[in-house]
Amino acid sequence: MKNKSQNKTGIVILAAGNSSRLGRPKQLLRYKDSTLLKNTISEALKVSNSFIIVVSGANHEIIEKEINSTAINICKNPDWESGMSSSIAKGLSELLKLNEDCEQCIFAVCDQPFVSALVFENLIGKSYKTSKGIIASAYSETLGTPVLFDKKYFGELLELKGQGGAKKIIKKYLDDTVPVLFEKGNIDIDTEEDYEKLIS
Repeated sequence: MKNKSQNKTGIVILAAGNSSRLGRPKQLLRYKDSTLLKNTISEALKVSNSFIIVVSGANHEIIEKEINSTAINICKNPDWESGMSSSIAKGLSELLKLNEDCEQCIFAVCDQPFVSALVFENLIGKSYKTSKGIIASAYSETLGTPVLFDKKYFGELLELKGQGGAKKIIKKYLDDTVPVLFEKGNIDIDTEEDYEKLIS
């Protein structure tokens, strides 16, 4: 039997989109002497006993160059245009290939500038305290990313299709879902105006 400490939390960072509304890769926007994507990665790296995968797609080559870190696993989603669901499934299947003992997985996006290690740790802490299967960030009267899923949902996550991402699973199992407040979780970067607001 393997040591329980090897049952890490997977953190899958979804960075496959082509930022069509922005017109340039949002993953690489400068932020805090770094980039939006690197900021999310560096916060995820602070979470103890975690295992990180970045799912790229539209801008795979430049994102791969940008990350250039052995602590991070990058995988390319060739079907990124079919929507976030395909990136979730791709990231999770890659995670399970590399770390089959994974007990739970957090899905995060790279354009929430105020995401932090504490946000991730709060999700993990709440999952241990409540034994619920889904722990979702709460902001602006919605449940969203980052969101933690227990391994009992991995099968359904791997089957996801379409644009909606994992929201349909959260809606389906609301009685097994606990919200955790993520202040400023509603701030994400979709347009130049969003970005200007962030850096001004």
